Amino acid sequence: MKIPEVLLVESQHRTGSLAKICQAIADSGLLIENLVAVRRAQDKTLWEITLELDEDVDSGVFDRINALETARIVGTSDRVFNRHRGGKIQMVARHTVTTLQELRDLYTPGVARVCLAIKADDAKAWEFTNLPNTVAIITNGTAVLGLGDIGPLAGLPVMEGKAALMGSLAGLSGIPILIDEKDPAKIIETIVSIAPSFGAIQLEDFAAPDCFEIERALLDRLKIPLMHDDQHGTAVVALAAVLSAMTRVGRRLDDCVVGQIGLGAAGIGITRLFLHRGVKQVIGTDLDKSAVMRLESMGGQGRSLDEVMKEADIVIATTGRKGLIKAEMVRKGQMIFALSNPEPEIEPRIALERGAVFAADGRSINNVLGFPGIFRGALDARATRITDAMLFAAADALVAAVVGDELIPDCLDPTVHARVAEAVKGAAESG
Repeated sequence: MKIPEVLLVESQHRTGSLAKICQAIADSGLLIENLVAVRRAQDKTLWEITLELDEDVDSGVFDRINALETARIVGTSDRVFNRHRGGKIQMVARHTVTTLQELRDLYTPGVARVCLAIKADDAKAWEFTNLPNTVAIITNGTAVLGLGDIGPLAGLPVMEGKAALMGSLAGLSGIPILIDEKDPAKIIETIVSIAPSFGAIQLEDFAAPDCFEIERALLDRLKIPLMHDDQHGTAVVALAAVLSAMTRVGRRLDDCVVGQIGLGAAGIGITRLFLHRGVKQVIGTDLDKSAVMRLESMGGQGRSLDEVMKEADIVIATTGRKGLIKAEMVRKGQMIFALSNPEPEIEPRIALERGAVFAADGRSINNVLGFPGIFRGALDARATRITDAMLFAAADALVAAVVGDELIPDCLDPTVHARVAEAVKGAAESG
């Protein structure tokens, strides 16, 4: 598995010095993810260079850089840890309390009037509390990123990250909730019991197949927007990317056979959304036979890996297995979306060299484009659930926001999330 490593490299301020460092990195078979000049003295420059290293492979990059006459590694940076130190989120007051009158209005005795108003009419909570801006981000840590079952506490940095993105991109208060439990029935009861605290719920990093049971039960019992992001958020962004790519190559989605490799939460979510969008044939494969049976119960067809690669016009992979798709499996004219992070099933460059008409990986297709705007729109519409129409509206809004040669829009552009939210709200209000 690749991990980010941030090197601090001191080089002499001479012509070609930086070029030699970059060449040493290239000779090690590595790519530079980020390069920043930290400081420059009269004759030396300190560079912060971010690389992605395979923790199981010695690339030799340290020795190559240190062997240069004009450069040396002076340390590594803890930039990632420093940005996490103290956590990434906090709850802050919207009103300051600086006078006794403000205290009496916002707390006792004034708050009692608001409590009684909500007791008489539940809907007033949407006007006089932060409920319409609050999303619970709930996990039991059984399927975190590509790390697997690392437990809820170790998954907290991911939940905080989601909350930070909700806040910065959609003005939502995301609240991480960790459940130290693997029994679906107990998880369901726990979430139902705390649901009144939130305007919406995002399920995150629950392993399949338990995630399907948990989501299904909660949809039956709760009357607030709920979405399992690993399924539906990923599916929305994948659909947007495919629709955008189809426009580039001049093809129609409903004329293509879609092949899904990997039928976990993301794969099933993608398959379901594509079938409901009108794709006539979806084929899929997974080592877990029960996952293939789930696909077939939805209207898809089970296949082997080789058969998917031979038959599918569009191939989407979400297996988490680096290099699963071999170069010789790629058929000329295919569209390949290898979405596993941090390492795809096949590098886009290799797929294109083998004749794919289009190829992309998970780095360029980020589900952060989905969940902030989807929840913002659902809450603004006071929707009681997130429907397929709302998910389709989100995907279409992303395609409409594409500029120039982009496959999908800039995930850090707040206007994109506002467009998604508006589209989702419109779809919710139109029924």
